[in-house]
Amino acid sequence: MSESQKKSTFFGGAAILAVGSIIVKLIGAVYKIPLGRILSEEAYVDFNTSYNIYNFFLTISTAGLPVALSKTISEANTLGRQNQVRRVFSVALRTFLLLGLVSFLAMSVFGQPLANFMEDESAVYCVRALSPSVLCVCVMAAFRGYYQGHSNMVPTAVSQIIEATCKMVFGLALAYAVLMLLPGEPSYRQRMSATGAIAGVSIGSVIALLYMLVHFLKDRGARGAKGADTPDGDGAILSRLLKLAIPITLGSAAISIVTIIDSKVVLSLLKQMYTDMPELITPEAVAQQLDKGGVEPVLYMAQGLKGIYDKCMAIYNLPSQLMVAITASVIPAVSACLARRDKPGASRISESALRIGALLFLPMGFGLFALGGPIVQMLFKLDPVSAGPIMSELGLASIFVCLMLICNSILQAHGLVNLPMLTVVVGGVIKILVNYVLVGNYDINIKGAPIGTLVCFAAASAMDLFFIYRAIPHPPKYSRVFLKPLAASALMGLAAWGCHGLVSRFLGNSIGTLAGILAGMVVYVILILALRAISPDDLALMPKGDKIARLLHIQ
Repeated sequence: MSESQKKSTFFGGAAILAVGSIIVKLIGAVYKIPLGRILSEEAYVDFNTSYNIYNFFLTISTAGLPVALSKTISEANTLGRQNQVRRVFSVALRTFLLLGLVSFLAMSVFGQPLANFMEDESAVYCVRALSPSVLCVCVMAAFRGYYQGHSNMVPTAVSQIIEATCKMVFGLALAYAVLMLLPGEPSYRQRMSATGAIAGVSIGSVIALLYMLVHFLKDRGARGAKGADTPDGDGAILSRLLKLAIPITLGSAAISIVTIIDSKVVLSLLKQMYTDMPELITPEAVAQQLDKGGVEPVLYMAQGLKGIYDKCMAIYNLPSQLMVAITASVIPAVSACLARRDKPGASRISESALRIGALLFLPMGFGLFALGGPIVQMLFKLDPVSAGPIMSELGLASIFVCLMLICNSILQAHGLVNLPMLTVVVGGVIKILVNYVLVGNYDINIKGAPIGTLVCFAAASAMDLFFIYRAIPHPPKYSRVFLKPLAASALMGLAAWGCHGLVSRFLGNSIGTLAGILAGMVVYVILILALRAISPDDLALMPKGDKIARLLHIQ
């Protein structure tokens, strides 16, 4: 395989997006950790509620079309149809703009009814502050899909870093300024501080969109002259995009819908618990109702418990965000192989995607499971006794979320776009039922929510693996994909737990947690190399993969 070929392969783009995702997640940690300290649990629920609503509209607008766009452009580019590439992008951009405008108006005009539906009427200002972001991200999605279809992940990665950096800088600055300078009682200032943090997200989206527009205009000459091919009509292109996008959108929308319903059900059940057992309401909850902007004591208490869960969810979401690099790259890469009728190549990329994904999400999941309590205590100053089990269970759940995302992208790349929607719907129904039973139990309450998340995504990923095995020619060998990373991750988690327990006795929780994480990383790298968990074929798909293989003595 030549160097030029390597650069256009799956992991060439995935490596760029992976680096970008890591940087974005580090920026996100710098953003979310102090934000979690600035905002109370109640204000953090407003922040998270608005994000759930935003994610729903964003999913409806952008979940399927960027995938369909990158797949369609990759196929046309592989066949040398440059005029078709241009026409596809033009149709997609207009469609994204329309969807973004509809979502923007929905969040702006119907912000209060949406917040009321989520059982969190005080989140209305956060919902409205996020509405410009959904428009900007919709338009950005067209440019990102265009470049990903050309296996050029740099603009996507750079725009994500710009967006995350601006969100952090403006979000934290506005949150802190509002909290310190706005007159009024503490509960009112807390909730408006959450609105300031959300406004930073919209500012970051605007600046990132400006970058993409400038980059696209500067890149006009590099796109070359018009080709000799005759492009399809606008209607035919839109029909093809929608045919690919709608099942993917429905599958992704199912996740957002399940999240929204689940959030509503959990908060509703917690409110019912305090309504039925008023003796659990604290004097602080009664006193805060007298503040300007205060809420009912029952809602205040329910939001306090859910706020703990939401802060744990901020950490739980980190591993799945790193999978974006793989899921965004696997669809155009596999589609290009299938367009060339290279089924063995598509199979090789699919198996490598699963293996590289497992090498990433298994240690992260086991690490969160082993150090759940110490991590939330260090980052958010939450009680490790109450929040620790929630974080540990969510750590295990993050493994299955990541696995499901990669499996879904493999199925979609092979044209099986309806199956991921089915698995998500089934898993979502299971999640809501489990949460309804467990969170509704007064002795379990919020501790039942992560169990529902774990069961949901474990079921969905198991169904995905079954469909891949039965429906795809030359399916991946699961034992070859998972056994070695699983063994290394389990031993890594044990080492991290033991190191934390030893060091924290003498130097405190924070240093003990950092020591445990470092010890786990060292043990994991040693085990991965000793077990030869990554194959030469995987490295051959990466830029400079042959040099990496020689350096690590992998043959």
